[in-house]
Amino acid sequence: MIFAVTLTAQDFEVSPVLMSFNANPGEIQKNQINIINHSGKPQKYQMKLSDYTTDKDGRKKSIPLGDNPRSCADWITLNPSLVELNPNQSGTIEVLMTVPKDGFNTRWCMIMAEAVEEQTAFEADKTLASGVHIIPRIVILVKQTPKSNKNFHAGISDLKEVTTAKDKFRKFEMLVTNTGDNIIEGSVYLDLADMSTAAEEKFEPVKVTVYPDASRVVILTVPKVIPPGKYALAAILDYGHRQPLEGTQLLLDVK
Repeated sequence: MIFAVTLTAQDFEVSPVLMSFNANPGEIQKNQINIINHSGKPQKYQMKLSDYTTDKDGRKKSIPLGDNPRSCADWITLNPSLVELNPNQSGTIEVLMTVPKDGFNTRWCMIMAEAVEEQTAFEADKTLASGVHIIPRIVILVKQTPKSNKNFHAGISDLKEVTTAKDKFRKFEMLVTNTGDNIIEGSVYLDLADMSTAAEEKFEPVKVTVYPDASRVVILTVPKVIPPGKYALAAILDYGHRQPLEGTQLLLDVK
């Protein structure tokens, strides 16, 4: 499956920027990258494989190829890895995913589409003098999960208030942990229940993505002014796939 997302970087365009494979162990699947040269001159573009990880805030960090034990970069063949396009010309790069017979778990990597800068001697001297050389680049995230992999499991915990004096809302932090073997695409929301009246208020959910073997810190808010009383505040995780809702609770005594 390919998500048809297009991204433009300076003078060229690439689609998709999210590519998802679901080949079972021993299978081969094929997709393609589309690239368009919007510049006014012939331009070469190079495809490079790299790895990445995610931190607890959901940010993706590029790491050297081979440093992620869940990388699928070794399973990918790019054909061609270098393409030259005339102005306004488009081209395609074949992406072949070859999953080995023991490839049962979810893996990921990224493909970097870079404009190849061919510098004159004068331009190279200027780059050395300034110490800065910017390479136009678009990143394509690649994910591979076998169709047979139904291991979805995640939890939510560590609910605590992190409100500061400057905040206009009451802020609560929680931790979503992926203990399964699929990338979790879910939503988290807060539910505030008045313990004396049983009246409940559900607040707007936020979307979260959590990779296997990883955790994600989520911060949600409720109005700062809450009528006096005793409340049960629940943080609820809903990640679908016929899995039960996960929750964690905190008691609030509002004076």
